[in-house]
Amino acid sequence: MRRRHPIAPLLLAAALWLASCGSNGTGMDALTTRVVTLPDGFKVRAEVMYHQQDMMRGMMFRDSLEEDRGMLFLHGGPGKYPYWMYQVKIPLDIIWLDGNNLVVEISADTPPCPDSAKDCPNYGGNETAQTVLELQAGACARHNIRVGSRLRM
Repeated sequence: MRRRHPIAPLLLAAALWLASCGSNGTGMDALTTRVVTLPDGFKVRAEVMYHQQDMMRGMMFRDSLEEDRGMLFLHGGPGKYPYWMYQVKIPLDIIWLDGNNLVVEISADTPPCPDSAKDCPNYGGNETAQTVLELQAGACARHNIRVGSRLRM
């Protein structure tokens, strides 16, 4: 019987993992992002945040956000979740959704707050939500997103 090299299974696993890492919406990208369809049919690929540390960092320190990209915050359950823009460099539209993906609150064209944390106001968190979506500023106006709109995920 021929003996296998002990590293062979690891090499095979690494090769399969690398092969799945394409940018076509499959592989690792599909595990960390979700397609969100806006009311006008426009599709956004949103990075999914569900760990507390990732949610706290959010869009901090990023220099840009493409129109077809976003960030989706999955909270553990319904609640009132205010957001702030500390260390965020770009304006955003922040959209709060309930458990049925209905928009319950919007902070459109939310300005960045790259300076002092004490000078950064909170936005939203007035309505009970379960998910929060951040998009490029102006997306709500361009794609007809309003309170009561349903997004598909």
